[in-house]
Amino acid sequence: MRYGFAIDQRSCIGCHACTVACKTEHDIPVGQFRTWVKYVDQGTFPSSTRDFGVMRCNHCTNAPCVRICPTKALFTRDDGIVDFDSERCIGCKSCMQGCPYDAIYLDENTHTAAKCNFCAHRIDAGLEPACVVVCPTHSIWVGDLDDPTSGIAQLVAGNPVSVRAPEQGTGPNVFYLGADRAVLDPLAAPAAGGYLYSQPDPHRAGIAGHLAPDPVTGARTTLNTAHPRPWGWRVTTYLWTKAVGAGALMLAAFALFLGIGLGPVGTVIAPALALVTTVTTGALLVWDLKRPERFLYIFLKPNPASWLVRGGVVLTAFAALSAAWLVLGILIESGAVPSGPGSTAAAVLKVLAALAVPGGALTAGYTAFLFGQAEGRDLWQSPLLFWHLQAQAIMVGAGALAVAAAISGLSPEGVALLAQVLVLATAIHVLMVLLEFVGRHTTAQATTAAHLATHGPYARLFWPAGVGLAVVAAAVAAIGWSGIALAAVVAAGGAVQVALLSYESVFVRAGQDVPLS
Repeated sequence: MRYGFAIDQRSCIGCHACTVACKTEHDIPVGQFRTWVKYVDQGTFPSSTRDFGVMRCNHCTNAPCVRICPTKALFTRDDGIVDFDSERCIGCKSCMQGCPYDAIYLDENTHTAAKCNFCAHRIDAGLEPACVVVCPTHSIWVGDLDDPTSGIAQLVAGNPVSVRAPEQGTGPNVFYLGADRAVLDPLAAPAAGGYLYSQPDPHRAGIAGHLAPDPVTGARTTLNTAHPRPWGWRVTTYLWTKAVGAGALMLAAFALFLGIGLGPVGTVIAPALALVTTVTTGALLVWDLKRPERFLYIFLKPNPASWLVRGGVVLTAFAALSAAWLVLGILIESGAVPSGPGSTAAAVLKVLAALAVPGGALTAGYTAFLFGQAEGRDLWQSPLLFWHLQAQAIMVGAGALAVAAAISGLSPEGVALLAQVLVLATAIHVLMVLLEFVGRHTTAQATTAAHLATHGPYARLFWPAGVGLAVVAAAVAAIGWSGIALAAVVAAGGAVQVALLSYESVFVRAGQDVPLS
């Protein structure tokens, strides 16, 4: 059994009865919608047309929102309806990133995710969804798509139909008859010039001028709903904080294996940085939740398939590892335990270092898999992202240790290690940035997002700070390549922190700026 919708745009008159019925049925706050009617105008008066599109959750067969949800607040019923449980939702907004259709919103009253749920309570009572009942032109069809005798199955089978964003591979179960391409493709009709009865939300209006309209039809969206960015500066900062900690501890481990003495920088400062930044990362993630009091649901009511859950486990384990290293390092530096070759402390430290390498790599890189589950954001789907996160972590980790060395001191051998690693990691970071943003992209959405970063509203931050400052930092760090000029390495170490924060700010925002509806 697979419930679905068929929307006959050939008979739809854009009356909004479905929108009003939906809002009434579910007591939806003003300004928020589970279903809405989008208007697209084309041509120039008097030779102009207006097309309608009824937008809503697509109840995907392969629903990305269900996979990414960390608490199983979103789930697929046996009948194919994608429903939600607001009592389990922690307001992480990851489902909004996973949805390629802008169908999920955060309810202003409950601060939890909500969307069209097919009026599941009415279906269970043997009734049709509210929108179907009120439609005056019978333009909304519902039923079992797997039943060849059902009216909707026959309608879909007997007519040309379209779906939204088929390239996403989600298996959408909302089919459109007679819908214009400009209505279904959000990049084909920018919201330029304002809406009929209102102004677009600032986010959509700010981006519209950077989207090229069709030169022939001049298609433009003249009515739509607001879709602000779900994630903001806290996620940007979280990418930096965990990179610093992961990179610092991995470098301390590498130095130990190479026999390069970092002194207190390796035994105390590196694990202290790792612990503080990892705890800060967790605090930022909890702070970003709309229901932060429920953050333990990630562990108590987990969806093991979600990389938010897996990431939470990784961060917890890495914090524990960092704390153990820090305690041992303090004991060693204070002379409380012997730490010479063959000592128990030295052996334990090597074990911790061996665990720190994969632990740091996972801490730095799990976001690549989390962003990979955010299937609505094509810019974040780069196959290079995991390795790019490793380079970023080593870059800012080395930079942070260099800044710390200015206070605690460091041997020339240690300075050389930090300088060389800083130069190489920064060079790799810059190369990967260019590959991800200047190279070819497989989808129009990713191409558009990259263009917003390199030539659009973020170009002034992307090039001078995100790329240029990193290049300068690598050149300055190279002065200390042979272990001299600690001051140059320290300056470069501070510069790469600013460069990465600038880059992540662009990466996070540009990825969310491409309209999905």
